[in-house]
Amino acid sequence: MEAKGSPLALGTENVWRLLMQYAIPSVIAMTAASLYNITDSIFIGQGVGALAISGLAITFPLMNLAAAFGALVGVGASMLMSLRLGQKDYSSANNILGNVFSLNLIFGITYTIVILSFLDPILYFFGASDDTITYAREYMQVITLGNVITHMYLGLNAMLRATGNPKTAMYTTIFSVVINAAITYVFIFVFNWGIRGAALGTVIAQASMLTWQIIIYSNKKNFIHLMKGSFRLKRKIVKDSLSIGLSPFLMNSVGCVLVIILNKSLIHYGGDLQVGAYGIVNRIAFLFGMIVMGLNMGMQPIAGYNFGAGQFDRVNRVLKYTIIIAVAVLTVGFLVCELFPGAVASMFTTDKKLIDMAEYGLRIVFMFAPIVSFQIVASNFFQSIGMVKRAVFLSLSRQALILLPCLLIMPLFLGLKGVWLSMPAADLLSTVIAAFMLVSQYKKFKIAQ
Repeated sequence: MEAKGSPLALGTENVWRLLMQYAIPSVIAMTAASLYNITDSIFIGQGVGALAISGLAITFPLMNLAAAFGALVGVGASMLMSLRLGQKDYSSANNILGNVFSLNLIFGITYTIVILSFLDPILYFFGASDDTITYAREYMQVITLGNVITHMYLGLNAMLRATGNPKTAMYTTIFSVVINAAITYVFIFVFNWGIRGAALGTVIAQASMLTWQIIIYSNKKNFIHLMKGSFRLKRKIVKDSLSIGLSPFLMNSVGCVLVIILNKSLIHYGGDLQVGAYGIVNRIAFLFGMIVMGLNMGMQPIAGYNFGAGQFDRVNRVLKYTIIIAVAVLTVGFLVCELFPGAVASMFTTDKKLIDMAEYGLRIVFMFAPIVSFQIVASNFFQSIGMVKRAVFLSLSRQALILLPCLLIMPLFLGLKGVWLSMPAADLLSTVIAAFMLVSQYKKFKIAQ
C-alpha cells in the first residue's frame, strides 16, 4: 500500500497530477473489471453457443440488483471515507471500514437466500424461455452462491481507492480478471462445464483477491485498517453511507426494471436472439462506461476531500479535467461501434444471424455516445461531494423519467426499431439535463471562491 499519509496530498498536490495518479489505476481497474463480463460472454458464445449468450443476458437484471446493493454500501461508504479524511476525522474513517465489512455481509447473505429461493420464477419473469432458462439458471446458481464474496471484494476495493491506494485496487482487479480468464477457459473448453464453469471461474477469482484484501486491511501499520470494535454498526455511519449510496442504488435498481422491460420487448418483437444481441451491445457499452466510471473514481476522492476542505477552485478543476477526458473516451467508443460493429460482434459469436442483430444494435445504441459523458460524470460528481438529492435525480432522470416511457411508447409505433432507439433518445435528453445542472453548480463554486 502507499504511504500512510498519502490521503492528505489530495488537498495540496497539483490537481491534474492527482487526477492522473488516481484515475489511471482506476481506469485500468474498471477496464479490467469490465473484461470479466466480456471474457465470460466471449467464452460462453464461442464455447457454449448463441442461445447461451441470450441466457446470460436474461440474468442482467439480477446482476444489476446485486450491483445495486453493492453500490449502496461500497459507493456510499467510499464517498463518506473521502469526506471524513478531508475533515481529518481518522477515527470515523476506521469505523467506516469495519462497517463496510459488516453491511456487505448482511446484504450479501440476505440477497443470496431470497434469490436462490425463487430463482426459476424470477428468471421466467425476466423473460427466460424454455430454450434459455437452463443457461440462465446454471449461471445464476453459482453467481448467487458467491454473492457475499462479490460484495466484500467490491466493497473493500472501493475502500482501497478512497483511502489513497488506487494502485493496490488496480492490481487487485487485474489479478482477479487474469485468474478468472484462465480458470474460465479451462472450465469451458477443457472440462466442458458450460456456462456454469464461467460463473465458477468468476467466484473463485474474486475469492482469491478478497483474501488478499483482508490480509492488507488486517495490517495495523496501514493508515486505515480493520480494528477491534469497528465491525459493530454505527448508526450515523450506516445512515450517512446508505444516504450517499442511495443514488447508485436507485440507478441500478431502476436499471434492473428497465432491463426486464427491454428483454421482454426484444423477445416480443424479435425473439430470443435479440436478447443475445442486446447482451453483446451491453457488454461493449459497459466497457466504455466502466472506463468513464474509472475516471469518476479517480475524481471522487479528490472532489470529496477538497469539497470537505472548502477548496472549491480545486473541485472545479478536477471536474473540468474529468469531463474532457470522458468525452474523448466515449468518442472512441462511438467511432469503433459505428465504423466496425460487425468485427466487434464477431468476437462473441460465429452465428451470422446474431452478428447481424448485434451490429444493428451497436450502431443505434452508440449514436450519441460522445455527449453521454456529461450525464455519467455529473451524477458521480454530485455523489462525491455529498449532494445526494441531485445525484439521485440525475441517476433517475435517464432511467425512470426518460428511458422507461420511451421503452413503453416507442415500440408501439416503431416495433423492434423503437426498442433500440429508446436508448439513444434517453441518452440525448438526460445529457441536456445533466449539462444544465453541472453548469449551474460550477457557477456557484466560482461565486464561493
